[in-house]
Amino acid sequence: MLKPLVLSLLLAGFSQPALAETSLFGDLFGGSHFGADPSEVRGSHLSISIDISEQQMTVSDESGVVYTWDVSTGRRGHATPTGNFRPVRMEQIWYSSKYENAPMPWSIFFYGGYAIHGTEDVAELGHMASHGCVRLDPKNAKLLYDLVNEVGMQNVRISLVG
Repeated sequence: MLKPLVLSLLLAGFSQPALAETSLFGDLFGGSHFGADPSEVRGSHLSISIDISEQQMTVSDESGVVYTWDVSTGRRGHATPTGNFRPVRMEQIWYSSKYENAPMPWSIFFYGGYAIHGTEDVAELGHMASHGCVRLDPKNAKLLYDLVNEVGMQNVRISLVG
């Protein structure tokens, strides 16, 4: 009885991509609750971990993983800095003064001009493609921005490795 139910949920997830990001799959399989609304995150601290070699971001609070997303970091000749940081500034929309006024929606600056922000170039997510910033799908960038805003920049740690 359980096997057909799990199979039908998996198939529904493939036919409706949005379902794969809901908490249903995380709860069923013991993974993260990918679709958490920022108001549902109960923690007072947030950890944003970016694995450059995997091109993946993991967002966690005290209860565990909240989100896991593909990112694009710096391509050859445009390295993304590694280390541990805190957000220093947030901008709903910013335009790069260095790279032809490229839009940087939902920017969370963490080191000089380096930021986590949304990108229109979603086809490159999962691949090194930026000038050093950490790029996200715009809807995920907004979710992250809202979450950081809610818990407060002083309660957020950003770690970049790889």
